[in-house]
Amino acid sequence: MTDWSDVWLVVPVYNEGQVIADVVRHAQQTFPNVVCVDDGSADDSAARIRTTGAHLVRHPVNLGQGAAIQTGVEYARAQPGAEYFVTFDADGQHQVEDVVRMLERLRSEEVGGRRIDIVVGTRFKTGADTSHIPWIKRLVLKTVVMLSPRTRRLGLSDAHNGLRAFNRTVAEQMSIKLNGMGHASEIVEMIDRWKWRVAEEPVTILYTEYSMSKGQSLINGVNILFDSALRTGSRR
Repeated sequence: MTDWSDVWLVVPVYNEGQVIADVVRHAQQTFPNVVCVDDGSADDSAARIRTTGAHLVRHPVNLGQGAAIQTGVEYARAQPGAEYFVTFDADGQHQVEDVVRMLERLRSEEVGGRRIDIVVGTRFKTGADTSHIPWIKRLVLKTVVMLSPRTRRLGLSDAHNGLRAFNRTVAEQMSIKLNGMGHASEIVEMIDRWKWRVAEEPVTILYTEYSMSKGQSLINGVNILFDSALRTGSRR
């Protein structure tokens, strides 16, 4: 069996009490180190997390997914032996077997003679199952890529996929300032700025009735585009 004791899953959580315990327990069957960041949930998410034995960090108020990821990464990188980190959704959309493949590539694959720093999940490259992606979400995600020169230059096809695996170099340099969903564009910006060696891995995202009821709307997609445009413009 592969030893994943140097891996930490970072799970941002906001009002996921219905499913979070099952999601964490399933992940723990493979990855023993999980930190959940309860981002000011109004439901019983924190209590459900405690039943799993996962590490729990709490924001007293809702700050947004970007802030929760940054808090989780800071907590995880402070743990002894932590070398690899994964951002993992709380709603059951992400698959553990996809994470395993991403980490295996991170540990062994090279780009330009040097090890990969970050592997980003993609829903759109060969090998990914797109059958479950609602057409409106597919349109939004592809529009984000089309309108982002940086994303295209880096060769990324799905920059707003929340499933990412990265090494300690990335974890130590990561400093997310955008608290909301625009953090995904900010991470792409950091990949470019810090010259992290990046690769994409085809992954399957499960869109259940539950996850879709909490998922990213078309308006949120427009907001992401707006945030990204503002950040790009401010650096010209």
